[in-house]
Amino acid sequence: MTTKDRYDVVIIGAGPGGLAAAIAARQNGAEDVLVIERDKELGGILQQCIHNGFGLETFQQDLPGPSYAQRFIDQALDHGVEFLLDTMVLDISSQRRIFATGKHSGIVDLTARSVVLSMGCRERTRAQIRIPGMRPAGVYTAGTAQRWVNVEGFMPGSRYVILGSGDIGMIMARRLTLEGAHVERVLEVMPYLTGLTRNYVQCLMDFDIPLQLSHTVKRIIGHKRVEAVETVRVDERWNPIPGSEEIIPCDTMLLSVGLIPENELSRQAGVLIDPLTGGPFVDDSFQTNIPGIFAAGNVVHVYDLVDWVSEAGRLAGISAARFAAQVRRKENRLVPLLAGENVRYVVPHRMDRETLAETPVRLQLRVRQPIESPVWVEVRNRTNLIARKGELYARPGEIITLEIPTTAYDEVQKADELTLAVVKR
Repeated sequence: MTTKDRYDVVIIGAGPGGLAAAIAARQNGAEDVLVIERDKELGGILQQCIHNGFGLETFQQDLPGPSYAQRFIDQALDHGVEFLLDTMVLDISSQRRIFATGKHSGIVDLTARSVVLSMGCRERTRAQIRIPGMRPAGVYTAGTAQRWVNVEGFMPGSRYVILGSGDIGMIMARRLTLEGAHVERVLEVMPYLTGLTRNYVQCLMDFDIPLQLSHTVKRIIGHKRVEAVETVRVDERWNPIPGSEEIIPCDTMLLSVGLIPENELSRQAGVLIDPLTGGPFVDDSFQTNIPGIFAAGNVVHVYDLVDWVSEAGRLAGISAARFAAQVRRKENRLVPLLAGENVRYVVPHRMDRETLAETPVRLQLRVRQPIESPVWVEVRNRTNLIARKGELYARPGEIITLEIPTTAYDEVQKADELTLAVVKR
């Protein structure tokens, strides 16, 4: 396709966040909306996620990943969103000038009135967690194995050990078992599960796949191909416990050891990155510190449900359309949102006091440590309670969502900062 020199809104990434942002931008007055995607097809990672569990919040239906993505693809096409596929963005400036290159589009040089960053996230690799041993074939990330099995029709091995209790790892444990492979066990260095409890139940417990907490891989054994892994139990400081070693024969090891928001482009544009989330600092409109550059989805922080990614994309798309139409918010209206007791981080990082005049503000957080008993999730302005929500438990692998209601408008106007905490009831 032939691109214009200037667009109202340009979105980087055509996953669930980017597609939702594009649709929302068109619905809210943006005339020229372009999505740039480095892959050959729309939908992002959802195209290889053939298991169900998507859409319960958005559509009140239990859908597989490709079906969920297709609904947004169809809406985007119906709304006249333009797409550049098989095109890699090379640089974004703080003035929202974008340089990209593609197989069919060649060199692309354009400017946007507003930009939405929705590049998603990537998996941590063996090198990043420094597992000792040789470098044999048979060590892959769980997402790579998922692509091979679900899209390419290729089985990377027959006997597996999976390191990490992230959701992709647990889902692949079930998937490989259904394909006839044997999963020896899933190892987790933390003393608690890092993925969703429902995936532990449906993917491990239902298939009798053992999970060992406070365990990791000490070394990989094998020269040309993985032959075994040596596991070890760790203490509360992750130090190996002598005498707890065990050799597990296998031909493949999968890594499900965390996801990293994809923010190289964000840094090039001068976007400030939160060291806790690995994603941009954003306000409740999902605007970064650079005016007119917004971010949404797993590029901000790693979500546990794709529905929340789509919702974040929708809000970012609305905000980007408003910015393109020169509807700006004033900096002095923003109040910081801080992590308090047992809260690891909060997204967004700031909120506009005036937002509550129109709509509640949704906050999302992760806890530092699991609390397996009823808790209060609270927002306070120093000593005054702004909002509170009860939960039956709090776990690091599961995002907690809390809304500040419109009735809190007057109290928030007086706040210098708001602090979120998770405490036992």
